[in-house]
Amino acid sequence: MERPAWAPRNIDISVPSVSRMYDFYLGGSHNFEVDREAARQAMEFMPGLPKIMQANRAFMRRAVRFAAGEGITQFLDIGSGIPTFGNVHEVARGARPGARVVYVDHDPVAVAHSQAVLEGDEDADVVAADLLMPQDILASPQVERLIDLNRPVALLLVAILHFVEDADDPYGAVAELRDALAPGSLLVLTHASYEGVPLAQEQAEGAVDVYKNIRNPLIMRSREEIARFFEGYDMVEPGLVPMPIWRPDTAPEDEDPYSFSGFAGVGRSA
Repeated sequence: MERPAWAPRNIDISVPSVSRMYDFYLGGSHNFEVDREAARQAMEFMPGLPKIMQANRAFMRRAVRFAAGEGITQFLDIGSGIPTFGNVHEVARGARPGARVVYVDHDPVAVAHSQAVLEGDEDADVVAADLLMPQDILASPQVERLIDLNRPVALLLVAILHFVEDADDPYGAVAELRDALAPGSLLVLTHASYEGVPLAQEQAEGAVDVYKNIRNPLIMRSREEIARFFEGYDMVEPGLVPMPIWRPDTAPEDEDPYSFSGFAGVGRSA
């Protein structure tokens, strides 16, 4: 398999990556055939996966505009993935010029491309780190330079927590990040669930099995389990809802049925 010039030398291009699969679903070009093949296998069971990813991105953009409208000027996007159209720093600065953004990911391709996109940008940077190691993120030079933890921060955990198994204590990691941020900070979150998927659960489980087979288990939590991530936060209206329902720009009834898969919400810390 030929290695593209943009692929970092330290990655195994024979193993699928969830961030590169996500890039493929969104129509991006920074993915390999192994990623495309895994994504196609998942789409055999859930053909609307690209619609779900598009709904994720659309919610993220609305939530970032909301945060900027609330006066927040600093954003911490963990599990940010491969840069694509409408990144957090672009959306935030459209609403609040001068906004500062730190992206965090542990996928080398995502980090490399974020570095390329952000080259020369003094108000945005990327950290190679893992959600499960909050102190590595918070103590990074990038966060120390750009984020004032004594002022409110918008913490984005978009389409990442469903890749963390309960045994790895995702609730503990989210709580540790919450406790490190100033009162008035926002948690912006989306999470996969069988609830809302316009398929029989047995069929949707076929797509989940694809992720299990590539050793990136997709954890489909219930609404109640997802709500636990917001402990210590007051939910912003309309609460924890399907993505197209959260402060929509267009009529939700016009959205693809797959867009209503899973949940999205924003909480404000006390």
